[in-house]
Amino acid sequence: MQSTWPARDLLNVAIIMDGNGRWATRRGLPRSAGHRAGADAVRRVIEAAPELGIGTLTLFAFSSDNWRRPIEEVHALMWLLRAFLRSETKRFIESGARLTVIGRRDRLTARLRTEIRRVERATAGGNKLNVRVALDYSARESIVRAAARLQPGVDASVETFDRILAESLSDAPVTGGIDLLIRSGGEKRLSDFLLWECAYAELVFSDRMWPDFDRDELRSAVEEFHRRERRFGGLGVEAAAAASAGAG
Repeated sequence: MQSTWPARDLLNVAIIMDGNGRWATRRGLPRSAGHRAGADAVRRVIEAAPELGIGTLTLFAFSSDNWRRPIEEVHALMWLLRAFLRSETKRFIESGARLTVIGRRDRLTARLRTEIRRVERATAGGNKLNVRVALDYSARESIVRAAARLQPGVDASVETFDRILAESLSDAPVTGGIDLLIRSGGEKRLSDFLLWECAYAELVFSDRMWPDFDRDELRSAVEEFHRRERRFGGLGVEAAAAASAGAG
């Protein structure tokens, strides 16, 4: 059985990195320039995550629906992803970060698949931050694939399905539920991202376009998370105290 990452006192955070194209368009630049600027934001967020108590960080890089975009933009994105993986490997190793990719791989180019395997092997020993990049990813498709792997008579508990779902996405450790989901760019939707894992996630929506997202914006989202009371269907602290007093 796979191990579980992270220890539960560390946050499991996911980010929908939205707004690259609009950021570029507003500046009279090609959309590819927005994606390149977005790669700089990825570096900033990865560097800031450990000091903010984040143990696992999942970044939505490319949706399965994104194949519908113009072919030139898709090619530019895939080139940028491969270049990012190649250039950041040393930084990941030195910082103790582990990188894994979740999602389909059969539609990726052979060069990109090779680069992914290389980086995953090189960073497998990282234990300070687990960075997951969602690439050609669809939550609904991943749930369907995991459900198809359930065997008749197998215990169909949430914990069992967590494990099967994780195994269907990658060989990385099971990460469990998302604590905090952040979306940049001003939109307020999940876009088929980690639907199962976000069952009890706190949602924070930022108006800032992804290329402008920085350490302070991430800190603000984490601070907002800590201000909220997570009840998981139960009573809040004040309500529970009042109920207890009433019962007495």
